[in-house]
Amino acid sequence: MNSEIELDNIVEAIQRAGKIVVFAHVSPDGDAIGSALGMYLALQQLKKEVDVVADECSRCFDFLPEIGSIHKEMDGVYDLAVSLDCASKARLYDPKGAFDKAKVTVNIDHHASNTYYAKYNYIEGDSPAVCKTLVKVFKRLGVNFTQDMGTCLMAGIITDSGGFRYNTVDDETFEFAAQMLDLGVNISDIYYRTFDVKSKSQFLLTSIATNRLSFYYDDCVAVTYVTLDDFKNTKASVGDHEGIVNIGRNIEGVEVSIFLREVDNDLYRVSFRSNHYVNVSDIASKFDGGGHSRAAGCDIYSDLDTSIKRLVRETKKYL
Repeated sequence: MNSEIELDNIVEAIQRAGKIVVFAHVSPDGDAIGSALGMYLALQQLKKEVDVVADECSRCFDFLPEIGSIHKEMDGVYDLAVSLDCASKARLYDPKGAFDKAKVTVNIDHHASNTYYAKYNYIEGDSPAVCKTLVKVFKRLGVNFTQDMGTCLMAGIITDSGGFRYNTVDDETFEFAAQMLDLGVNISDIYYRTFDVKSKSQFLLTSIATNRLSFYYDDCVAVTYVTLDDFKNTKASVGDHEGIVNIGRNIEGVEVSIFLREVDNDLYRVSFRSNHYVNVSDIASKFDGGGHSRAAGCDIYSDLDTSIKRLVRETKKYL
């Protein structure tokens, strides 16, 4: 599939559409929310009628421009539906099924595991964030970057790149960051809000997970978890678990960190992180998940002990 032709098709589809709806994946992170709001601002600049649909996200993103414009659900038929940062249809947050009802569908992503589920698909598997991929899309559309737009896009780039730490960060990433600084985007403040500030509930939840860390295979694998009761007892809210998976990865000698979050009885949402050589997307794919080589996720349906045993057993094959 020729990516440049797909990009041309997407630009043309956006230009022709009058009514557009934008989606992100379930349990949205900074890249999902940042890209959705960045797209919202860009489409408004192009005089489009646009709605954004997204699940509840972490309170740390409350500072993002137009965060209050997000809808929990939307129905009806749109000229165009745009999916951002979502590798598969199964991961799309779309309670009313509006994506499939749209006349044209577009999928813009940076996950190498993307399943190309839309009519037009533009995937940059080597991009540090879909927010960075959108820079190219917006330039093709003739959009003028604004401070608000830059704040949204930089939030996604900063969070999905681990604060510019991952090897997908390239010279274009830093060049764009420099341009946004010139526009007045406060990059240090974005970093502070998304990485450093923690509520008391987040601190307590993180402490519980830290105390539960277990190690396997000569301490190469670190595993921890939180339960629904933990959320209740600490009064934690959506997104307060973000970053817990990195605790294990930051320990010397650990190659793979696994974090399980209970979302229902015998249903756990799993996050993987690796340091040097294990492609955790391959591990996640064994459980119908996916992601990037150093950051991936999946859902697992079994009790906690069984889930951990299955995840650790599969991880061992990649060490």
